[in-house]
Amino acid sequence: MTSEDEIGDALTLLAAHGDAISMYAPGSREPVLGRILSVDPELPHFVMELNAGAALVPGKITFVAVLGNAKLQFRLASQEWGTVVGKPQLIPMIFPETCVVLNRRAAERVESPLGASFMASFVVNGTTPHEFQIYDLSMGGIGLRCTKIEAKGLLKGRKLRDVVLELGEETVTVAELEVRFTRAHRSFLLGEQLHIGCKFNTLAPEEEAKFKSVMAQILHVPAANGEAGTTG
Repeated sequence: MTSEDEIGDALTLLAAHGDAISMYAPGSREPVLGRILSVDPELPHFVMELNAGAALVPGKITFVAVLGNAKLQFRLASQEWGTVVGKPQLIPMIFPETCVVLNRRAAERVESPLGASFMASFVVNGTTPHEFQIYDLSMGGIGLRCTKIEAKGLLKGRKLRDVVLELGEETVTVAELEVRFTRAHRSFLLGEQLHIGCKFNTLAPEEEAKFKSVMAQILHVPAANGEAGTTG
């Protein structure tokens, strides 16, 4: 993306949703977390709000966020990240000249319906039961939301077996689910949360049919036969 209007629209969506922004300094794998507090409606300016106690080092910073079905990435640089007077966590910034948009999923992703009880239950290490809220769904997998403490041990590549999905009135059993990524998510009601992206490795045909039916109801389209996609 190189259009100022397109970049402004993307940043405005991130601000409206309160989505987490990960900021990386060169050579560092540990992100500084924050969110876009506001976007100027006329000028190519926005305000970044860092998490409490966080700070940006001088120099080039890579910003990464998830926007819909894609990953948004851009870079900004400053020898001194000036802050709003009296508010050290607020940093005024200027739009980047370009944003890179990378597709993350081959299958369409939808958020769990409001008011519905969508949960995933499974056992880790043969003894520890877990029950997490399902945040979003696609024919390739699901996204789970939990606290950092609850996510202990759920590292990238971890295989979860015999996962039971409670999708409203429907129950689907996934023979094997694989953790593909985790990212921080800031909730104003629940505080710091983790979003865990998982891919269906093994889904029996009859279970796949039930999952397709649930997806069709959410999307308000007829369920169609065919192979499931995969999450990236």
